[in-house]
Amino acid sequence: MQGLHLTADLHGCRCAPHWLTDAAALGHACAGAVQAAGLQAVGQLFHAFPATAQGPGGVTATLLLAESHLCVHTWPELGAVTLDVYVCNVGADHSAKAESLMAALLALFAPERAQRHALQRGAVAQGVAA
Repeated sequence: MQGLHLTADLHGCRCAPHWLTDAAALGHACAGAVQAAGLQAVGQLFHAFPATAQGPGGVTATLLLAESHLCVHTWPELGAVTLDVYVCNVGADHSAKAESLMAALLALFAPERAQRHALQRGAVAQGVAA
């Protein structure tokens, strides 16, 4: 359960529009970024939402990782994306890989502004018996 949870809310994304609307293309890019970061995808689901009166539909891309997960949600009508990367650090510290994955996705979407957060999860308390 011990691990690193990274999130980012991206605003003013200056990427090519298809990264916000094309589920297959975004899924392929996410899978490549996962592999390049040294993480292992064990499942995936990429879903495109229909267009609305506000504009083209966005995408949800989720990759189940042996180490935990990656979730990406796009809002093309807002030029916005939310990113969620969680890695479990039991057995090995995957924190640098999570940071590398987040950096690759930030580079892909090229936001004007990003609100980033990092949370250490499941810290083991010292001197507490389970």
